[in-house]
Amino acid sequence: MRVCVIGTGYVGLVTGACLAHIGHDVICVDNNEEKVKIMKSGQSPIFEPGLSEIMQNAIQNGKIQFTTDLAAGVNHGDILFIAVGTPPLPTGESDTRYVEAVAKGIGVNLNGGYKVIVNKSTVPIGSGDWVRMIVMDGITERQKTLVPAGGVPSEEGIPASAAKFDVVSNPEFLREGSAVFDTFNPDRIVLGGNNPKAIAMMKELYAPIVERQHAEDKSLPPVSVLVTDLSSAEMIKYAANAFLATKISFINEVANICDRVGADVTQVAKGIGLDSRIGNKFLNAGIGWGGSCFPKDVSALIHTADDYGYEANLMKAAVSVNERQRLIALEKLQQVLKILKGKTVGLLGLTFKPDTDDLRDAPALNLIEQLNRLGAKVKAYDPIISQTGMRHGLSGVVVETDAERLADGCDALVLVTEWEQFSNLDYAKMAQLMIHPVVIDGRNFLDPETMIRAGFQYVGVGR
Repeated sequence: MRVCVIGTGYVGLVTGACLAHIGHDVICVDNNEEKVKIMKSGQSPIFEPGLSEIMQNAIQNGKIQFTTDLAAGVNHGDILFIAVGTPPLPTGESDTRYVEAVAKGIGVNLNGGYKVIVNKSTVPIGSGDWVRMIVMDGITERQKTLVPAGGVPSEEGIPASAAKFDVVSNPEFLREGSAVFDTFNPDRIVLGGNNPKAIAMMKELYAPIVERQHAEDKSLPPVSVLVTDLSSAEMIKYAANAFLATKISFINEVANICDRVGADVTQVAKGIGLDSRIGNKFLNAGIGWGGSCFPKDVSALIHTADDYGYEANLMKAAVSVNERQRLIALEKLQQVLKILKGKTVGLLGLTFKPDTDDLRDAPALNLIEQLNRLGAKVKAYDPIISQTGMRHGLSGVVVETDAERLADGCDALVLVTEWEQFSNLDYAKMAQLMIHPVVIDGRNFLDPETMIRAGFQYVGVGR
């Protein structure tokens, strides 16, 4: 099938590359010329395991193109994905101006033929009908430029009444660090729409994935495809992320109680996770959630509830617990080192989770800010950030090139991101390089006994 993906951020690029990999003819559109140049060379502008290989394979097979020409993409695709960012505004609501600009651009460039316009961006509930309205406005705007007063419509334009398109909501459930795997091995595919023709085209698009032709385990039953109305599909995305965020906040609240009563939250989480009604995922206590999805999606859902006269108290509490949890590592440092002014603290990890270069709303940023405020010197080592040399948003921290340089001269280390590499460091040598061999395990990732044998004073969360 002929596909156009507009926006090559995290979701758009993964979606476009994976659809091309399974055999579709894809054009990815982005207004950043430098970024398009990088992608044309087969390189991914974001770090995501396996993505560059998928892109290069699709380029070699002639299945994917990259361009800044929106008109070319719209004319090419029978299915048009809107996959631009919807960052949070200070009010908590989503900034939908990029979605609006793309929808208007699609309308301006429609030249006939049936199209399915897919909301892949995470958008407020009700955006399906809004996107349709904006596309129609774009069609009308083009007509005004093509038809002189009392003149005859140009063959290049189409009257709004003749527009043939439908809007479908197709929320993404990708995890950064395993997005390629998640695309080929999804838990479910959600399609929200009102026209059976549009839904049928989307099912055809995803058929190779539904039938697990590219899955890690091809013996599994077909992927569940849930067809809903537009608003329900939009709500599913928000509800899923809000639930997972709440689950993390819950176990962090339990961890804080465990700290006070002498229980071990890792044992507690294992015990309650064995209950099939609860499950063991997202029960890892630590210093809170961050990233590009949970914070903005929970805030957007709270804002939507407020708009409709409902106070989402449970979700507000989940946000409150998470904000407080980000300071747990700071409290533990103060308990061990007492005064932090003049001390040197090393952070193991900067990104909000492992296997990504994403620093958006990362707990490390809060920790750096507070440590600077209290007069501490902050150093950090991150396997990706240290390698790429990314420094945007990292004022107030010295980024080291390896873990031993990080440990040298530190009064304490804080494990912020549970990179797999951090389980195999030479901690005995690192302890010898430190002024005070203290480690605050902000993810309960390290083995306490191993760290103690290496010479560290070990402090976990809720342990």
